[in-house]
Amino acid sequence: MAMQKNQFGKKGWTPELMADQTGKTFVITGTTSGTGFEAARILLSKGAKVIMLNRNPKKAEETITRLKEQVGTDIPVKAIQMDLGSQKSVKEAAAEILENTDKIDALICNAAIAQVPKRQLTENGWESQMGVNYFGHFTLQGLLFPLLEKSKGRIVTVGSLGYDMGLKTIKFNDLNWENDYTPNDAYSQSKLAQIMTIYELQNKLKHSGNTNVKAYACHPGSSRTSLISTSGSLLMRIIFGIMKLSPLTQPAENGAYPSLLCATEPYLDQERFYGPTGRNNWVGPVGAHPIKPHAKDKNVAEKLWKLSEEETGIKWNI
Repeated sequence: MAMQKNQFGKKGWTPELMADQTGKTFVITGTTSGTGFEAARILLSKGAKVIMLNRNPKKAEETITRLKEQVGTDIPVKAIQMDLGSQKSVKEAAAEILENTDKIDALICNAAIAQVPKRQLTENGWESQMGVNYFGHFTLQGLLFPLLEKSKGRIVTVGSLGYDMGLKTIKFNDLNWENDYTPNDAYSQSKLAQIMTIYELQNKLKHSGNTNVKAYACHPGSSRTSLISTSGSLLMRIIFGIMKLSPLTQPAENGAYPSLLCATEPYLDQERFYGPTGRNNWVGPVGAHPIKPHAKDKNVAEKLWKLSEEETGIKWNI
């Protein structure tokens, strides 16, 4: 198969290509470690204002200290407590943003839990990975949508190659995995749902003639972050621990490049999928690469959207 030419050249997209971001505001979920931390750091170093949404206020404070040490003491960074696993918490955080922020240039949906060893439910009764990764972000995006629209902003969803590692569709008949739960299948399902909804949002925006909001899907490739070690089983942690030493992984900083590209680069095709373009799309120069057709299955995506509005009670005003 012929390699597609990377629009950003041989090295792919890197933050060196990013314009100055002074005067721009970015909202990022999950910034206390890994790719989220790196995305916040790089945006702040380019002059942007960053609003961090994290579950743990103590870790968020420590993160601000680290960012100030690395970027500068007078950086415009702010932390808001938000637990994606609680719809109440998501609504409160969104209300605080809407009250105190006049614009959002991009909302980067980066936070995730993965490989939860035993099936758990969120307080709203959803399987935990679907509840946190998917429904939490769906509600956040829907509530911030009017401000994003006013700001001509972007929604960037950090998906995962996991979208192609589980079922190739949404398990509507058992969304909460009462049967056949496996940590990997449930995680993959949540990531497929996140990505599908971005392409469905594009369809809805196109249909309504709304060109103010742009929506992008990307993934970090195989990055050395704490994602597996914080919620994965011991075996997964050991396997990933060994993998981290191999050439099939890259530093967390590189894992942040796809989301930064989608959040800031002016001329991007929304219909593409962005991430590393090297071996297995795990590592390598960042750019656009193909996505499997099942992630853009229109019937499934429409059904999922409708279900999500019913489940969360959030009606998007598109």
